[in-house]
Amino acid sequence: METIVGNSMDLLRNAQSLDDLYPSLNANRMTAGWHKLRPSLWKEPRTEFQPRHWRYETGRLALDQASRWIGTELAERRNLLLFNPVVDNDYATARTLVAAYQMVMPGEHARAHRHTPNALRFVIDAEPGLFTVVNGIKLPMKPGDVLLTPGGCWHSHYNEGAQNAYWIDVLDVPLVHLLEPMFFDPYPDVFQKVVEEPAQSEFWFGREQIEQGLATAAATRPGVRVLQLDVEKHFATMGLQFVRLDKAATTGVTKSTASRIFSVGRGSGSAQIGGLKAEWRRGDVFVVPSWTPFEISAAGESLLFEVNDEPVLRKLRLYREERQA
Repeated sequence: METIVGNSMDLLRNAQSLDDLYPSLNANRMTAGWHKLRPSLWKEPRTEFQPRHWRYETGRLALDQASRWIGTELAERRNLLLFNPVVDNDYATARTLVAAYQMVMPGEHARAHRHTPNALRFVIDAEPGLFTVVNGIKLPMKPGDVLLTPGGCWHSHYNEGAQNAYWIDVLDVPLVHLLEPMFFDPYPDVFQKVVEEPAQSEFWFGREQIEQGLATAAATRPGVRVLQLDVEKHFATMGLQFVRLDKAATTGVTKSTASRIFSVGRGSGSAQIGGLKAEWRRGDVFVVPSWTPFEISAAGESLLFEVNDEPVLRKLRLYREERQA
């Protein structure tokens, strides 16, 4: 345990000026609030994280290339982390969230594990035979589906189809890193036993179910419908919603204290995120950092999947948003 350094008490007693006092304070791991190197309060939210846009075609090609040398028997997961290049960060997409492209080849098994962070999958390209097992429950993975793997649940992925399968992972690992309650366990056996194969599951939101919900959802703006997925029972940290835009529709300009990751299910368009203009299309991912104004516009009928950390901020009474009229 660190203690007061040597003769620092004498240095404190004999200090003749603030310039004499500061070195002694520093030696004792104290700093004067009026003399700190960096401000601790500021007028409005600010973040080092930047607006970023990742292309699916780039991630898919990179995974195909990597599959020549790395398999699921060598890697816990064959995935590509979409990191925000700030400071020394090489992991997080936003302050509290990370997104990744993942691929599993025919005949491969991404072995089971469990961990503190919550995770989800948004399926981009897959043929019949792709599935995830969550705590023994077998769940199909079809394009447009969303699958939940809540923290603490065993989960593994299998591809019994004939083609490579690709999806987007989003996890709250960076938030767990910040708070530090991380636990991780590998599954003790080679394969997780399937004990149930239900027609419906609270861990699985099928594309048909999502489209039906959007069809009856109220318009938030002309040509814009938003469907929130009911995941509060399983995720206390992440909000999930789909945004459907008609041709030429726009979300309007918004900024909030939440961080948001968007994945494109179909269509194309553009997003103005702070100073970045992203021309997006199917499978792409883009991130809106906290308190960054953004507006999403569709070139044709489009569907976007959003994951955000809004539930955390609302629970802590730290959520705030501003919309332009």
